[in-house]
Amino acid sequence: MAKRRVTYKVEWNPERIKALRDHLGMTQRQLADELGVRQQTISEWEVGVYIPRRSTQKYLSLIAERVRFKYKVGK
Repeated sequence: MAKRRVTYKVEWNPERIKALRDHLGMTQRQLADELGVRQQTISEWEVGVYIPRRSTQKYLSLIAERVRFKYKVGK
């Protein structure tokens, strides 16, 4: 019998994005450089003007896992 893979979607809200950035000890500009976006984009995510695209959300999740950032996930 094949194992069923359960996937979880992390919702990268403004508070979670800022908390990850703080956990990494990065400025908005440093995180922007890491993600290949503008510093203003990080600021807009952190105040809730925009949310990251799906591909960026996946990358944020990979970074979070790599640095053992604890976040709650929902199905």
